[in-house]
Amino acid sequence: MKTILNSAITALALSTGAAAAQDFPQRTIELIYPWGPGNAMAVSQILAKAMSDELGVSVPVISTPGAAGTKAFLTAMNKPADGYTIIDGYVAPLVLQPVLGKADWTYEDFIPLHSAFSNAFALGVRAGEDRWATFEEMMAYCKEHPGELRYTSGSRNNLPHMVTAKALQGYDCVAQNIPYSANAEGMSDLKNGVLDFGIVNVGEFQQAGDQYNILLVLSELPESAEIFGGAASITDLGIDLGLSGLAPMGWDWWMVTKDTPQDRVDVLRDVMAKALARPEVQDKIKALGFVPLKWDYDQYAEIVGPVAGQLEAMGNALKWEEEQLAKQ
Repeated sequence: MKTILNSAITALALSTGAAAAQDFPQRTIELIYPWGPGNAMAVSQILAKAMSDELGVSVPVISTPGAAGTKAFLTAMNKPADGYTIIDGYVAPLVLQPVLGKADWTYEDFIPLHSAFSNAFALGVRAGEDRWATFEEMMAYCKEHPGELRYTSGSRNNLPHMVTAKALQGYDCVAQNIPYSANAEGMSDLKNGVLDFGIVNVGEFQQAGDQYNILLVLSELPESAEIFGGAASITDLGIDLGLSGLAPMGWDWWMVTKDTPQDRVDVLRDVMAKALARPEVQDKIKALGFVPLKWDYDQYAEIVGPVAGQLEAMGNALKWEEEQLAKQ
């Protein structure tokens, strides 16, 4: 009799869970996005629309900029853990800000759904630059002329600056980072020869690729090199710069907060994976210069975990750059 009762209870629990999954979602699911409008937000909207089509409810992208992305995370974390709020987990608020001591969470404090997409950075010079044909040639010159070369990563101490400093440190290249409040100003100075090299993002390359010679794509992903016209990437170098996986790129991984019911997590995971797998979705994402990522939720710790350690090493490279420039 006890066995029959236990079986009945188990069956009831399973049927209740199945019913709950079938009832979800019944209303709008919000995707909390940590930046303002732009190409990156447009990419998130492409994927959100595909998920909306799969779910049968609206999935608007809610732009919530502020505090280097942490405002969006705090906004999402203050909402009920009911599956109706998804966090667009960009690397800066998810990993970088905790590494810098500016956020009191880690990547382990969230439930992953699926990796989303990445945007690689590239180091380029102006078109027609004839001093160096390759990144390694420029590094050899830089080592022989410490402190002479000037470059831009946009603002100082951001992720592109950190990645660049780590790459230069690998070649013992000491160069001056020139900060700009507006990226367009830095790109103008690069194209006009005021700067020697700089970070060229995918949007800038798509708009004015013929005005740059890309020397190095800071990504291991073959698709990233393709987006920059088949330029050389860090996999083509003769040394290991300590930049691997997702660490040297911009990227995001969509997630929900802890305590979100498992049956709802399962629905969201399944729908996001299906949306990302659609060829038309991938084509639209690539058209904006981003690379769709293929890692599923069970690879989250393996892929995201090492990023924090590499970001710490990049932070040390910034300090190294400052110390070396002070000696010049």
